[in-house]
Amino acid sequence: MKYGMSQCVAVLLISSFPALALSAPSQQEVSYKKDVSQIIHDYCLNCHEPGGKGFETSGLDMRTYQSMMKGTKFGAVIKPGDSFTSIMIQVVEGRVHASIKMPYGMAGGLSKEKIGILKKWVDQGAKDN
Repeated sequence: MKYGMSQCVAVLLISSFPALALSAPSQQEVSYKKDVSQIIHDYCLNCHEPGGKGFETSGLDMRTYQSMMKGTKFGAVIKPGDSFTSIMIQVVEGRVHASIKMPYGMAGGLSKEKIGILKKWVDQGAKDN
């Protein structure tokens, strides 16, 4: 096998710094406006806005970043920097009682890709970006 100079440099960098190969894509910042709000619009707003069943039950209004960060009448649903203990992530992953798995009534729930976007956004600080 013949390698060109650029391929040799890439192999050398990856073999010398394996963390570069693994961390670069995962460090891409998730945008609330571009990535997260679309998921919320498509899967959450039908219940979590005034008049919706989820809003009436919990008080969670997901129409805006500010209202979502306010949380429910029981407290916050997002802990910036910590997706594992954030209630929003727990309910979409199904780590709570089956009766409150979100999106409610959606067979199979959110895709792993969409859950991954939400988790990454929370882990990155749940910014209004």
